[in-house]
Amino acid sequence: MKIIYFMGKSASGKDTIYRKVKEKLNPSPKEIILYTTRPIRDHEENGREYFFVTDSEIAKMENEGKIIEKRVYHTVYGDWIYATADDGQFDDNSVYMTIGTLESYVPIRAHFGAETMIPVYLEVEDGLRLERAIARERTQKTAKYEEMCRRFLADQADFSEEKLKAANIIKRFKNEDRECCLKEVLSYIEHEL
Repeated sequence: MKIIYFMGKSASGKDTIYRKVKEKLNPSPKEIILYTTRPIRDHEENGREYFFVTDSEIAKMENEGKIIEKRVYHTVYGDWIYATADDGQFDDNSVYMTIGTLESYVPIRAHFGAETMIPVYLEVEDGLRLERAIARERTQKTAKYEEMCRRFLADQADFSEEKLKAANIIKRFKNEDRECCLKEVLSYIEHEL
């Protein structure tokens, strides 16, 4: 089993690069679907981007020992939980892809083993990242700029150099030119597989 694990600050292009990699790799990796209690966004679908669940459903999975890692974000809209579960979606002979945080990467690596993981850390200059985040919010029915700003600031601490080093994230991909970044990411993944 291999897990291609995309990480990066908000609006670093994780979703875009992830989708392009999924299209180009053959065979296409299976997706790890995370669980979240946050509200579904426009154009999202339950079971595609996330499993959208309640707090009590997460608690039930925890009691059953299925939660590998769990994070709680204290947003301006309340607490939102994100979790990865060993819920039957993994098998030893497959390649998987997911998007997560540095905080979630470490326990997943501990659960499955470092040799299983292919970390893909995307980074973008902060000004460009902020422009992308604002542009994304403008496409929503109800823009949540306050939450966007909270995430932007929280990412500075969540992806600090100290935390990247502690998680042994060495390889980084600059995502200012998406096509160049995609080529570099694909080359790296194909080498690691």
